[in-house]
Amino acid sequence: EVQLVESGGGLVQAGGSLRLSCTASGLSLDEYVLGWFRQASGKEREGLGAIDSLTGRTYDSDSVKGRFTISSDRGKGTVYLQMTSLKPEDTAVYYCAAVHTTYYTTSYYLYPPSYEYWGQGTQVTVSS
Repeated sequence: EVQLVESGGGLVQAGGSLRLSCTASGLSLDEYVLGWFRQASGKEREGLGAIDSLTGRTYDSDSVKGRFTISSDRGKGTVYLQMTSLKPEDTAVYYCAAVHTTYYTTSYYLYPPSYEYWGQGTQVTVSS
């Protein structure tokens, strides 16, 4: 059974930083791309970026480039989302998701329907 468990969310002041973790079980990071998404209240789910842990290649969204960084630790089966310079508009539920490595385009890996497995999400709230 595949499980993705996010952690690290919470309340932070504007300008602060948070690091989210997503620990995967039941799959290998060598075979799956893991992506990060967020969904603010009343809005569609938005792709933030993804990482192919085998090659280290990342697929980044222009909307958060320069502030959010994705990394992974294959030994721990964990993918991270480091968020800096947080803004109130970053408030959302953050999800990680996994898809078998197939294509190599940013648009594919930022598109939520591309993904097979999803975590339960972790809330991030940025206060002004």
